[in-house]
Amino acid sequence: MDTNPQLGLIQQSFITRYSDCAHEALDQFAESFTITDPCISGQPIVFASKGFLKMSGYSISEVLGRNGRVFQGPKTDRRAIMEIREAVREERGVEISLLNYRKDGTPFWMLFRMCPVFGKDDGRVINFVAVQVPLMKKQRSYCNGVMEMYGSCRKEVCFDSSADFDAVSGLDNHIRELRVDEVCEASDVEKQRAATAINNILSVLTQYSEFSGMLVCAQRCCVLGEGLISSSLNISLGRIKQSFVLVDPYLPDMPIVYASDAFLKLTGYSRNEVLRRNCRFLCGVDTDSSVRNQIEESIKAEQACTVRILNYRKDNSSFWNYFHISPVRNATGKIAYFVEVYIEEGCKSQDRQGMSPEMRQRSVVGAVKVAVRSSSMAASSSKDLR
Repeated sequence: MDTNPQLGLIQQSFITRYSDCAHEALDQFAESFTITDPCISGQPIVFASKGFLKMSGYSISEVLGRNGRVFQGPKTDRRAIMEIREAVREERGVEISLLNYRKDGTPFWMLFRMCPVFGKDDGRVINFVAVQVPLMKKQRSYCNGVMEMYGSCRKEVCFDSSADFDAVSGLDNHIRELRVDEVCEASDVEKQRAATAINNILSVLTQYSEFSGMLVCAQRCCVLGEGLISSSLNISLGRIKQSFVLVDPYLPDMPIVYASDAFLKLTGYSRNEVLRRNCRFLCGVDTDSSVRNQIEESIKAEQACTVRILNYRKDNSSFWNYFHISPVRNATGKIAYFVEVYIEEGCKSQDRQGMSPEMRQRSVVGAVKVAVRSSSMAASSSKDLR
């Protein structure tokens, strides 16, 4: 049993939605695949198959909680990575040949097929499933002592492991270089293998989501629910390492629609306990009502506001909160959200860079505004292209 508490939280995000039984069912598949959670900062891997661990050479504790980019290397095509990132931003599937690296540093070509998993009730992206099919050679023939390979790599030479080099005597450095510099293309058989694996995985996730009551589906069954942010904005906000939340002023009672990891750590609540609730749940018996009124008045006036307020954690312990709220506008100038920044008074751990509370508040607000504007501009551009 892994004792790393962070890994425990990562695993819990998967188990909460699909149960331990889904984990066991997926472990029966021989294919190499991973499942990531865009709702967690950095879109980390929350499930990795035994096939993936065997192929990559990593242990499960080295994979969970990490982003897929750790498996890329110096010869990985940047354009392919951008294509995958674009698919994540647009919440769609993608299929592409990709050069990745094992733990021991050896590169290998694979067919990378990824698709989103949607919440059936609200239409938001819950997970991304990515299948990795190694691009294997199909036929070997020897000519003058040099092995020629055909099949999925066509005219290019493509090796799946370092053992292939040892098997061929006199293989020159030029052919070795083709191993990573020449693009390997997947055959129809390999593409069908990836598609079948995706369908089987989605079938398991759909089946076991019924046990939790949080149903998922392979296609978006409804319009993205109000108050839910896109996975691309979620990922951008996850790069901001301060304690803050976004609230939606257009929904009843202005609920939280995004909560940073630092906010969850400060308050002791889980993400599921925070989302869709108004921030007043942090107030308690000794919270000054006049300060709360001041915050509400600033919201009505669509103005920024900074106050010192007594708040309470989940365990009922209190802390003085240096609180800041500010409107956040999208690319059209319309208020999209309000950002609320939480800084515990006197907490030295939040001041490692020597920044004052005011500077930290401005930094968070500025970063959030950039993320929201960029996301709304990208969304508009995508609609224009359709």
